Amino acid sequence: MSRKKKQPVYNIKIDAYAAEGKSVAHLEDGKVLFVENAVPGDVVNVRIVKEKKSWAEGKVIELVDPSPLRVTPFCRHFGICGGCKWQMLPYPQQLAYKQQQVADQLQRIGHVPLPEVQPILGSPYEKYYRNKLEFTFSNHKYRTQEEIQAAGDAVFTPEPALGFHAPGLFDKVVPIHTCYLQTEPTNLLLKVLREYAESRKLTYYDYRTQEGWLRNVVLRISTTGEILVNIVIQKENEKERTELLDHILAHVPGITTLHYTINPKVNDSLHDLEVRCYYGKGYIEEKLGKYRYKISPKSFFQTNSYQAETLYNVTKEFAGLTGNETVYDLYCGTGSIGIYCSEGAKKVIGIEVVEDAVKDAYENAAMNGLEHCRFYAGDVAAICTDEFFAEHGRPDVVITDPPRAGMHEKLVQQLLKMRAPRVVYVSCNPATQARDLQLLAEAYSVTRLQPVDMFPHTHHIENVALLELKTNSN
Repeated sequence: MSRKKKQPVYNIKIDAYAAEGKSVAHLEDGKVLFVENAVPGDVVNVRIVKEKKSWAEGKVIELVDPSPLRVTPFCRHFGICGGCKWQMLPYPQQLAYKQQQVADQLQRIGHVPLPEVQPILGSPYEKYYRNKLEFTFSNHKYRTQEEIQAAGDAVFTPEPALGFHAPGLFDKVVPIHTCYLQTEPTNLLLKVLREYAESRKLTYYDYRTQEGWLRNVVLRISTTGEILVNIVIQKENEKERTELLDHILAHVPGITTLHYTINPKVNDSLHDLEVRCYYGKGYIEEKLGKYRYKISPKSFFQTNSYQAETLYNVTKEFAGLTGNETVYDLYCGTGSIGIYCSEGAKKVIGIEVVEDAVKDAYENAAMNGLEHCRFYAGDVAAICTDEFFAEHGRPDVVITDPPRAGMHEKLVQQLLKMRAPRVVYVSCNPATQARDLQLLAEAYSVTRLQPVDMFPHTHHIENVALLELKTNSN
């Protein structure tokens, strides 16, 4: 008989790490139990939140006996804001579990012959590694269960908060006072904004009523020392907006570019909105290897610049370029990988569905004096026709870096038709990468695998696979 929903299960021993930040235990009836926020070796009390015939999911409600693997989290917001969920694990142990996740998912899902997975390349920085963060103003501060229980029957009035969205709650925000993900002046800016908003009685956005003036603040900090800030407001109020922006410039040193965006929409996306430059040149520059990249407020760029160079070096090595190859860079974004690999290529053809990203890619190529890089906007499967190949040449190497959902099956079929001798597959999701490798096995063998950790203290992991065309596939 199935257990009642949310009925606690007591003194469960966590056996091993599973994947995606979950660990695994077994119930008395042998059913597999996947548990969030637990560490192998923990003894915990668990609330069952989902139950199927052969497995169940649960959340820890009490840590009875901690695992010897545990360490003390360094952030006061750990377990509340939803980020950095692995702070209770030492970084070497995180890397070991990520290595295991890549190997397990590729084998379990891919079902193709695989080489040995190379040792994971860890991040040189465990803190302050992100070049981009977005914080939210909300009229509804998130309150912990402890706060709610302590209040008893008292009714809470809405209280403003500036920080990160609480996990699973669209309208509530966890106030962040010290974040270890990005260098200063991030925390200083948050303090300045909170104090100024309170002194001027500026309203925070209410996600239920769509009212309130302050919405978001986005910071981008490059390794070159340049700092971009974008303040997002719900509607124009020129006097209040100008005074706010001037106050930021006067009290937060080092900002090189300051923007503002008016967002009257229900959602927070900025891709279809005008971002207006108030101060500075309108963008910052990042440097990876010998190449410079322009990063504007809406640009996509790897959020760990230090590890991006590591990731791109692996990609370049796997591509095996000699100077004579035509390289197709699929899902090229702003052209960062193609540009980084361009020195070893005869020609780089980048394809990206987002037109604004393609414009950025051309500007990045021009900034680096690269005349043999071309970028095209549109769907890869629609662009890569025989006519396109006749004009630009068939690829000798394909580099593909799709989103977490992996490659569309039409693109996989297109790659099988293209028959490039080498495909370098950069993935942020080993599970969907494994699925795609199985589909590509018709013509390709996987010859090298290299995990790269871009995000310490999270369960996210990048993996680079080299596929080589089978000799009987031509």
